[in-house]
Amino acid sequence: MSVGAETRLDDEMVREALRLVIDQELGYNILDLGPVYAVLVNDGGTVNTVMATTTRGCPATSYLKEGARDAARAVPGIEFVDVTLTYEPSWSPHKMSAAAKEHLGIADSEEW
Repeated sequence: MSVGAETRLDDEMVREALRLVIDQELGYNILDLGPVYAVLVNDGGTVNTVMATTTRGCPATSYLKEGARDAARAVPGIEFVDVTLTYEPSWSPHKMSAAAKEHLGIADSEEW
């Protein structure tokens, strides 16, 4: 699918699509949980996403990577998605949005 003049692909469109990917253990979307570190939409409808999982060796790693890839690919005009997994920096609850913390009953704290 080619992108017409009326459609402008941007990182925020892909980020919104990533809200559809739910971490099954935590029951909340991966964007607000904070393991999505970067989303870059390039010319030609390619997307590069860098993400982590909440823990190394997470049993849901494949599910989350595939979910991120599939959600981004579902955005009209996206042709190819590369999802890179990293643990530098490692994920921590500090990366979560206020809404995700509230959903999980986590108070902001410097003691993590």
